Amino acid sequence: MKVLIVYYSTYGNVYKMANLVAEGVREVAGAEPVLRTVGELIPQHVIDSRPDMKAGRELQKDVPLVSLDDFREAGAIAFGTPTRFGNVSAQLKNQIDQLTSLWLKGELEGKAAGAFVSTGSLHGGQETTIHTLMAPLLHLGMILVGVPYSVQELFTTQGGGSPYGPGHVAGGDSRREIDPQEAAICRALGRRLAQVGLCLASSKSQ
Repeated sequence: MKVLIVYYSTYGNVYKMANLVAEGVREVAGAEPVLRTVGELIPQHVIDSRPDMKAGRELQKDVPLVSLDDFREAGAIAFGTPTRFGNVSAQLKNQIDQLTSLWLKGELEGKAAGAFVSTGSLHGGQETTIHTLMAPLLHLGMILVGVPYSVQELFTTQGGGSPYGPGHVAGGDSRREIDPQEAAICRALGRRLAQVGLCLASSKSQ
């Protein structure tokens, strides 16, 4: 079963989180991570004028853009985004808004879905961003998956992560690296999405 990990990342932090979620998926027999990004909306001349943005784009230059077939073929989907004023990034939301044809046919109904997010500060909107993202996923008929408190790192994290999904505090300059607790929570989401996705796929086939 394929687990689609679709994300947007300006500086590379969400991209690094996506790779950690993929590591968790690989820990589950029968599950395969598929890493995809979404189209950029920031004008190229703005990116060219910002060395930090250019470095972020270079880091993920080999990641393919997501397609509708990627969504169709996935048994579970993880959505990753930086926070934009406590909300989902325009780039990821723009991609979700293009799923109407799948919504009309119910092609995403019954698939497991989770979310992960990066913020500049500790109280920068990690939970509100994931809550906001839950609304369109419910409209698409997806089954939401979070991170339960059996994941001990939820008790010890000094950066990001909650029962709603993994989080990362990148700092004001977006250079803070993902710490061990944040990484463990990312992997936990990947494992859980894969496990739930496989269970759902098995129930459909019976």
